[in-house]
Amino acid sequence: MAAASGSVSLQRCMVLPAGRHSASLIFLHGSGDSGKGLRRWIKGVLNQDLAFQHIKIIYPTAPPRPYTPLKGRLSNVWFDRFKISNDCPEHLESIDGMCQVLTDLMDDEVKNGIKKNRILIGGFSMGGCMAMHLAYRNHQDVAGVFALSSFLNKTSAVYQALQKNDGVLPELFQCHGTADELVLHSWGEETNAMLKSLGVSTKFHSLPGLYHELSKGELEKLKSWILTKLPGETESQNE
Repeated sequence: MAAASGSVSLQRCMVLPAGRHSASLIFLHGSGDSGKGLRRWIKGVLNQDLAFQHIKIIYPTAPPRPYTPLKGRLSNVWFDRFKISNDCPEHLESIDGMCQVLTDLMDDEVKNGIKKNRILIGGFSMGGCMAMHLAYRNHQDVAGVFALSSFLNKTSAVYQALQKNDGVLPELFQCHGTADELVLHSWGEETNAMLKSLGVSTKFHSLPGLYHELSKGELEKLKSWILTKLPGETESQNE
């Protein structure tokens, strides 16, 4: 059964900071995966957890829901799609419901003393798409957004929201494998160009020969970017 907005507490696994917690990163998995699965995958690619001295990493799990590309079978997906294509309408009802659930997750961090401008959101594949909806339509005051092997539909509600925006937008870090056969590299490129034209500060990293997967070089680039967006704070900055 599809979850009602705001009534869902997401399962999550976390990597806690080694030192004082002063920032948080929400990393959303791709379709059919889980928070634990994504953490395990990243650990396998890097030979260690993605971990920081001051940043808590949260890997939530999407609740199971019927997924149209799987002929309605239940899958851990952030939202439904009519098909895996950039040239069809978005399933906005399910996207908007999940935006509310993820907003609750972000609010938990704020209640624990983490400012919104010290929260990063991003993800792999569908997770990156979800993060772009969450940030650019609902939370433009986050520290940044990242999208790995992700895309937005050509008539995305994200583009419509940004056309009406005149404020400062969070920076986007985007990577995509040139050999990706599930989410085409050109879809990611088009998404990036469109967001740039609408005022998003972004760089698109093409990864030669990479399929629909994560790579060590990509994750190391991401880690460096995360630290530019969420640097460690001195005690005086926190007072």
